[in-house]
Amino acid sequence: MHQPAPSALSGLCRVTDCLYLSNVRAANDPSQVTGSGITCIINVTEKKSSSTPPPGVEYIHIPVSDTPGSRLSDHFDEVADKVQITAERSGRTLLHCNAGVSRSAALCMVYLMKHRGVTLLEAHGWVRTCRPVARPNNGFWKQLVQYEKELRGCNSVHMVSSSMGEIPDIYEEEARNMMPL
Repeated sequence: MHQPAPSALSGLCRVTDCLYLSNVRAANDPSQVTGSGITCIINVTEKKSSSTPPPGVEYIHIPVSDTPGSRLSDHFDEVADKVQITAERSGRTLLHCNAGVSRSAALCMVYLMKHRGVTLLEAHGWVRTCRPVARPNNGFWKQLVQYEKELRGCNSVHMVSSSMGEIPDIYEEEARNMMPL
């Protein structure tokens, strides 16, 4: 697994040699994009960027809002396969959303499960090592759990009931220490 860089929260976070994760600000910084050798940017926000990507960088917009009811899973295979195809062409993909916490982090986990053969639990740990603030919303977690079941036939993460609603079991201890408002 990759160790986080000093710029792990404000800059581009390297998940693998071919996959980076960031917030919108870093994704719109041409020096960070070109400096990291990014050849494809996938923007997973409601709105297309008003910034033009650097020359030679492919830009893909996937309009999904960061709400539990959004169907991010409709794009799981499309995004994971695009990252893989870009890698096979010696390119690098930058996945970003507004904060680099929920949508893009979930899609990085999908790529790791599908093309790196890891479990959802391992993918979560991998992404959190690179970007500690990564935390998909509970609706995306439900979709990730379902996707892992389809890919592997079993689950490494389960949704459980808590005082905060249905959450992934990996957050169960944390939820026990919190009181609902």
